[in-house]
Amino acid sequence: MRAHHGSVMKLLKTKTVRFAQVIEKSGKAQVYTLWQKPSTDRYLRAQLKNHRVMTILKTQSGTDFGLAGFKEEKGATYLVFPKSLKRFADQRVIGIDWSLVGE
Repeated sequence: MRAHHGSVMKLLKTKTVRFAQVIEKSGKAQVYTLWQKPSTDRYLRAQLKNHRVMTILKTQSGTDFGLAGFKEEKGATYLVFPKSLKRFADQRVIGIDWSLVGE
């Protein structure tokens, strides 16, 4: 396999974790709405520093998936957890169950 195919392979090899497992380990998340630029949002920056933010994005087929950390993207939803998501870094969070998310 040639090196330039690495990015495609990396995507396929990404580990997944179920949303329910993340809730179990990191607590019940709250939806966080960005009302200002992330760089000026002190609360968001504090949560990022503590690895408590997850970005929820949609796939092309319309299913939701999450990524531990902050990825500024149009249409993304952000969740803030009471405990760190560090253990879920580099994993794709699947099976997003919105009934497990607080308001």
